[in-house]
Amino acid sequence: MAEVTPRITAPYLEQFSHNIVRITGKVRQLRGEQATIDAAGSITVHLTRDSHLQLNHAVELIGKVQQDLSVRVLTATDLGPEGSIDFAAIDAIVDATHRYHEIFYNKGEQ
Repeated sequence: MAEVTPRITAPYLEQFSHNIVRITGKVRQLRGEQATIDAAGSITVHLTRDSHLQLNHAVELIGKVQQDLSVRVLTATDLGPEGSIDFAAIDAIVDATHRYHEIFYNKGEQ
């Protein structure tokens, strides 16, 4: 069975510590092998060599939440300039994912 990757934003990081998640956010800072993204709050991400992020672009990440609540990136997809993404819709999807978690993921398996 495929790994479940619930969609989260920064407020959900602690709830998903040590789990693989999916995050859509805005790239705010790049520092070598680290970046900061805004996904309803600031998240530090640890990049791979294959991560090609650009400032002020939207990005979708799949990664593992670390103990310090940073995210180790497994895959990153550049979604283009952040103005082309409706982040209110993304927030609504994340909210629905957790409000109706039984449809999207099993809380006991996270």
